[in-house]
Amino acid sequence: MKPTEEYILRQSEEFQQILFYVITVVEQELPEAELLLKWGVPYFYYKKKPFCYLAPNKRRSFVDVGFAKGFQLKLHQDILVDENRNTVKSLRYFKIDSVEDKVLREIIKEAKLL
Repeated sequence: MKPTEEYILRQSEEFQQILFYVITVVEQELPEAELLLKWGVPYFYYKKKPFCYLAPNKRRSFVDVGFAKGFQLKLHQDILVDENRNTVKSLRYFKIDSVEDKVLREIIKEAKLL
């Protein structure tokens, strides 16, 4: 079993659903992206560069989908979270129902052009 799969299977069922869903969407939009375990979390690399990470936050009960060049994104600034980070902006998902497929796909498509 891959390290990323082991990591995901150690998460709660709700987090697993979110993680597997986001992974599926990223792989559909960026089939050439590579999912690795970096800095202790699943991290997608695109063209050998950090693209986005998937970080469950158990204390605050959400999955953070952080985009490495998030500060350069133009779309959906009203929902991207920066929390005083300089480069990363993220989408936060508390429940699988909160994942807006269209928004996630639009952000992935924009981020891959950066």
